[in-house]
Amino acid sequence: MSKLNRIPCTPQGYIATCAIGDGSLTFAVKDTLDVAGYPTRAGSLALENAPPAARHARVIAQLLAAGCRLTGKTTLHELAFGVTGINPGAGTPVNSLYPHLIPGGSSSGSATVVASGSVDFAIGTDTGGSVRMPAACCGVVGLKPGFGRVSRAGVLPAASSLDCVGFFTRDLATSGEVLARLGLDDAAPQNPALTPAFLSGLALPEIDSLLLKRLGDDVETAVLPGLEAAHEAGLYLIGHENWQAFSGLCDHPALLPDVRQRIARGAEITPQMLAQAEAVRANFSREVDTLLERHGLLLLPALPALPPTLEEARDPLAAVTLTRLLRPFNLSGHPALTIPAGEIDGRPVALQIVAAKGQEAALVRAAGRWFHHR
Repeated sequence: MSKLNRIPCTPQGYIATCAIGDGSLTFAVKDTLDVAGYPTRAGSLALENAPPAARHARVIAQLLAAGCRLTGKTTLHELAFGVTGINPGAGTPVNSLYPHLIPGGSSSGSATVVASGSVDFAIGTDTGGSVRMPAACCGVVGLKPGFGRVSRAGVLPAASSLDCVGFFTRDLATSGEVLARLGLDDAAPQNPALTPAFLSGLALPEIDSLLLKRLGDDVETAVLPGLEAAHEAGLYLIGHENWQAFSGLCDHPALLPDVRQRIARGAEITPQMLAQAEAVRANFSREVDTLLERHGLLLLPALPALPPTLEEARDPLAAVTLTRLLRPFNLSGHPALTIPAGEIDGRPVALQIVAAKGQEAALVRAAGRWFHHR
């Protein structure tokens, strides 16, 4: 039961299947979360000999107790450290709605099993966009709750100041149901007197144009000056924290070159860089809070450009800038949601919506204003 198949994952994104729980709401889970009796290998052959987990990650236990049924574990960008979802070792799942495009990472398999209709929802993790990026690429809904709102007990790596357990669905009603089963459905409604703010000029003009047409006249434009600095600070912190977590694997011959390179770069991050990143975190969090007090919701493109094809993404490091509109909200710790918003030249466009801390349920409800189930 605990042997990871060394052949590629299924086209949907599974690397192991199971049947745990007897609920009617089905889900799959990224292979960075412990499932009792199965090894946690984070999509890496460098962790091939990992022992079976002794117990479920806390969030999985919560969902099973709340009447959900677990169907399997899903593949990912190796060690959850990449944004394309391409993984020659554990397998690259097929982006079922856009098979010529990357599935996005790192939670690639969790996005694709939802997009294919294999489960009602899937669990992923998001340290720098790793739920919202694949959701945007695969044309599904992706929610990153606020930092600490969902337990990370039993999640690899064990320590992170950025990582959030999040999930994928095909519709907002299911998102709300998952939040309810996790006990996160008690948020107050958004103040209807506040006009949401759209952050323009951050993406290709055609992406802004499509989104503004979708949003209509009931938004105001605004700016968030600290966005780029927050992206850079998030890169420093994830680099440092992943070096601490995975540096022992750098010499493993099975580790993929792009992941090895990114982990090794973490050794170059100095205490001064980390101190500066923490200062940016504090300033940016206040900046976001201030704008949310004025507008209730922040709206912006999920990605600054269209998702690349598998061929265009051959260099995984070149795709990191695709997360520059996602990663800042890991730094600030605010809940953020991406929803499909249309297509340009056969490639999906997604809208990102950010709300105040503790407002996940209100965020999902508010998103219904602009989301139309395909």
